[in-house]
Amino acid sequence: MAMVDDPRPPLPNWVTDAYTVLETDITENAADSGQSGVPAISRDQAADVLCADDDLALEPDDADYALRRLLNRGYFYAVDNELRLTSPPGED
Repeated sequence: MAMVDDPRPPLPNWVTDAYTVLETDITENAADSGQSGVPAISRDQAADVLCADDDLALEPDDADYALRRLLNRGYFYAVDNELRLTSPPGED
């Protein structure tokens, strides 16, 4: 069955790059900590990770914008103040 095309314009590359940075951070930290639950990151920590990444070089407002776009598009879902990957790696 063919997937339905999303009528919305694609996310800017820098926003999808932000997702990649966060996905990597979340999965690496989950593996390092031996976390058995759902891989997640707090929203504040996610913003800090994005602002600290030298390749992205985001300002706090840009990081917040990227997080909102990623949440709105379903890349993450929010539980309390935690962002969780919608489709954890290996579960595609």
